[in-house]
Amino acid sequence: MARPRMFDEERALDAAMHTFWKKGYEATSTQDLCEATGLGRSSVYNTFKSKHDLFERALSRYIDTMTTAQLAVLEDSRLNGADRIRTLFTMVIDGDAEHRAEGRSIGCLTVNTTVELAARDTGAARMLERDTARRLTALRAVVEEGRRDGSITSTRDTGALARFLNAAIAGMRISGQGGADRAAMESIAEVALDALTP
Repeated sequence: MARPRMFDEERALDAAMHTFWKKGYEATSTQDLCEATGLGRSSVYNTFKSKHDLFERALSRYIDTMTTAQLAVLEDSRLNGADRIRTLFTMVIDGDAEHRAEGRSIGCLTVNTTVELAARDTGAARMLERDTARRLTALRAVVEEGRRDGSITSTRDTGALARFLNAAIAGMRISGQGGADRAAMESIAEVALDALTP
């Protein structure tokens, strides 16, 4: 009969996710993961198999949490299309400010992983591709909705606008990590919104 686990696996996964988010995959050591989760090395490896397996599970958890929250904003039928995008930008800026208050801007785990691992880690790359496709689908739908409600007047291709908005959000996150303050990030958001209503 297997021994029952004497720890909360979900809490350990959250702790590992935040550690990878702050430090990156390569810079996170097994000791860092042990300290963050409160587990010994054998428990980490017995539960999660390897550092890479734990990272993929942590990245999946991050994607599920963050993308679900952002898609909820983009699907909020109480707002017109442009206001949904404006609210999403505000969510990104507020998230950066929250992390900055804790010590430093840590950006976005998906953006960080894209920069660090996507070119050489096929598993992470596939997860990121699925997440990007999901986001682009939602952004295209919001642009189309904005055209119907009159809040978005750009005649550019909806796919191109969705990619532009997604890139603007990633750029804001990287700018935050580089030290851009709230006013700078808000100005990026305003320029992106202006592109929707030329």
